[in-house]
Amino acid sequence: MKKKVNPIPKGYHTVTPYLTVEGVARLIEFLKKAFGARLKERMIRPDGSIGHAEVVIGDSIVMMGDATEKYKATPGKIYLYVKNTDAFYKSALAAGAASTMEPQDMFWGDRNAGVKDPFGNEWWIATHKENVPPKEMKRRAEAYFKKLSQSSTG
Repeated sequence: MKKKVNPIPKGYHTVTPYLTVEGVARLIEFLKKAFGARLKERMIRPDGSIGHAEVVIGDSIVMMGDATEKYKATPGKIYLYVKNTDAFYKSALAAGAASTMEPQDMFWGDRNAGVKDPFGNEWWIATHKENVPPKEMKRRAEAYFKKLSQSSTG
């Protein structure tokens, strides 16, 4: 009798990002330097390109593969929770990322920063600092979006 298999493999989560870029080997090196990623696996195609690779960042896996004629490079956006937003932001910049948003405290209770990696992927780096009750979240969100709409129209 076959052993029962877990439908979600050990170490994976229900949602796992998959990035398709030109130059996965360089992306892996960037992720190691920027976010302390650890290479889990890499599968090489006959032409030498990377057909599939996985890195571990914190407790999560990010999958990736080199772009092909059929599967074009497609930049993605990833929200990354860390212990220290400012330190990870600086590390990402030092590894070659471009800043899209300097670290700042956000209305929903996270300290956030944004970077774009050399492959066009956006990484939103966050540290959760405050549990905001629903009523207060609604109030803050309304004020934030009102201010945002006023600054974009004038």
